[in-house]
Amino acid sequence: MTITSASSSQTIRSHRIGGEEVQEVLLTNQAGARASILSWGAVLRDLEVPLKDGSLRRVVLGYADLADYAANASYLGTVVGRVCNRIAHGHFTLDGKEYQLPVNGAGDVHLHGGDKGFTRRNWSVLEAGGDFVVLALVSPDGEEGYPGKVSVTCRYELTEDNALRMEIEGHTDAPTLLNMTNHSYFTLADGAMAAQHWLEVASDLHTPAAPNQIPTGEVLSSAGTKYDFNALRQIGEDYEINFVLQGPRGLRPVARLVSPHRDLEMAVITDQPGLLFYTGAGLPEARGLDGQMHGPSLGLCLEAAGFADSVNRPHFPSPVLRPGETYRNICEYRFTAL
Repeated sequence: MTITSASSSQTIRSHRIGGEEVQEVLLTNQAGARASILSWGAVLRDLEVPLKDGSLRRVVLGYADLADYAANASYLGTVVGRVCNRIAHGHFTLDGKEYQLPVNGAGDVHLHGGDKGFTRRNWSVLEAGGDFVVLALVSPDGEEGYPGKVSVTCRYELTEDNALRMEIEGHTDAPTLLNMTNHSYFTLADGAMAAQHWLEVASDLHTPAAPNQIPTGEVLSSAGTKYDFNALRQIGEDYEINFVLQGPRGLRPVARLVSPHRDLEMAVITDQPGLLFYTGAGLPEARGLDGQMHGPSLGLCLEAAGFADSVNRPHFPSPVLRPGETYRNICEYRFTAL
């Protein structure tokens, strides 16, 4: 493997996961923030940001034991694809041809790209500098049942204003589906429940779903309901819901998350049409970095992407990618000490 390093101070460590050699790239910025990126699943393993007093706070969940990433049933920190979230019955029709994908999720659904997907693949590290890394993956025609050979890259950058910026691009040689996201679990205070955080989302609409989290196809107003987060308020309970984001497609602020004691804020900035909000009720107990504990509702996801089962819902944003087109997903998680 050839890695182009833009910085002599770049730190890259080698590990083994699932019998493969895996690279861990450590990023830093001048403000003292630190991030750890694994080539396995393009995982964001760790992210620490500075507080007002200069101390660092860990804001994502990551496994202490790297072997836990081999299975990673919770998709902790990974970049998921080809299609994130769910496809009903694992079935879709594209250009008149029917495709059957593996059904690997509860409720007769294809989940997060299949049993292996992009989560349990070892990406290549193309380039790495002190504050960024570029990873790449090739998914061959027919992998997990999807048509077309797909090539994707994911660039993580730790910016000087304490944002972790993620830029995903993808290309295909035949019509296929591509709808990717980062599946990190955030916590802005160690040991705090997701429900104790405060949230604001620039959305008036949501897409309700059946118990298996396949959308009903409706697009409903959130005004006056439990899904109304137009003004900052405490989360208060568990959620798993897709918000339809306001504004034209383009990079714009769409949400902000505030710690329980309101001393740290995370803004979400993206060009995607939807934001999947999940408070981690199904997160199993595990041992995290530096003794941090994982468990039900101890981390929350804010996944910027298209909508679940959108290939089977013509009125949802299309996940179809064709030769000559470029798939893009840009998302920033920007942190501010309060």
